Amino acid sequence: MKQVSIVMGSDSDMPVMAKAAEMLEKFGIEYEMRIISAHREPDLFFEYAKTAEDRGIKVIIAGAGKAAHLPGMCAALFPMPVIGIPMKTSDLGGVDSLYSIVQMPSGVPVATVAINGGANAGILAAKILAASDPVLLEKVKAYIAEQGDNVAEKDGKLQEEGYQAFL
Repeated sequence: MKQVSIVMGSDSDMPVMAKAAEMLEKFGIEYEMRIISAHREPDLFFEYAKTAEDRGIKVIIAGAGKAAHLPGMCAALFPMPVIGIPMKTSDLGGVDSLYSIVQMPSGVPVATVAINGGANAGILAAKILAASDPVLLEKVKAYIAEQGDNVAEKDGKLQEEGYQAFL
C-alpha cells in the first residue's frame, strides 16, 4: 500500500522530486507521484488532498516554487505530516519558495527541508514512518550508519593520500 504521496505543481520540479522518490525506494516505501496545481486545478487539488488519508497515505511530500502554496494547502486539508520542498527559482533563487513554505500560520505546520532538498524530504518521510514501523526503523538506522561509514572512508583516503586525492 502506498504510504507517501509526492506531489508537485509542475513537471519542471521532477528532478528534485525524483530524489525524494529515490530515497523512498531505498527504504522500500511505496509511494505515488502526482503533478497537480493548486492554482490551475483547484478542484482536482482539493479532491487529491481530501482523499489522501482514505487512500492510505501517511505523509505528503509537496514541492513548490515561487508563491509555493502547494505544501501549505496540503497541510490545511490533510491531517497527517506534510513535508515541503522549496524549489529553486530563477527570480529569487528559491528564497521566495522557502519563505512561503516556512511561514505557515499557527495550527497549519509544514515540515520544510532545504531549497531543492528532495533527498532529505524522502529521508524525513522514512523517519516519520519509522516511528511506528520497527522494520523500517532498522533500515533508517542502517542508512545512518552507512552515511557515517562513507565519511570515515573519505577521511581515511584524505589521511593516506592528502588533499590531492580529492582534486
